[in-house]
Amino acid sequence: MLKPAEAAPDFTLPRDGGGNVTLSELRPAPVVLFFYPKDDTSGCTKEAIAFTGLGQEFEAAGAKVFGISKDTVAKHDKFRDKHELGIPLLSDAESDVCEQYGVWKEKSMYGKKFMGIERTTVLIGGDGKVVRVWPKVKVPGHAEEVLEAVKAL
Repeated sequence: MLKPAEAAPDFTLPRDGGGNVTLSELRPAPVVLFFYPKDDTSGCTKEAIAFTGLGQEFEAAGAKVFGISKDTVAKHDKFRDKHELGIPLLSDAESDVCEQYGVWKEKSMYGKKFMGIERTTVLIGGDGKVVRVWPKVKVPGHAEEVLEAVKAL
């Protein structure tokens, strides 16, 4: 897991709607990356809708917000359209970025162990350094908490 003041690993990932996003090209804007397990599941949908709902406030604060999962761009497009999401969704199909950010973890459900994304949000400052990490995110109120942290920068 990344720690505050560490340099955030740079990446280029494909996004919903086509094209790529490169982290270092977003400077000097602060960046919020919310890593989530899977498109169109209950918690992930609520989280994406919450960030979308606050999208204009994040924009007013100068921050860029992106959701990242292993889902394909085609799945992201369907997810975005179905729920009218306004946050760009990035596809980390090979889980390279998830591993670099320390969110690719062993998980357990119904006694079975498997590898998956641990719901985590990372706030990166305009200098490319990690400002704050929220591991094991609980969705209710989370987007609002991240927005307050962005406003405090």
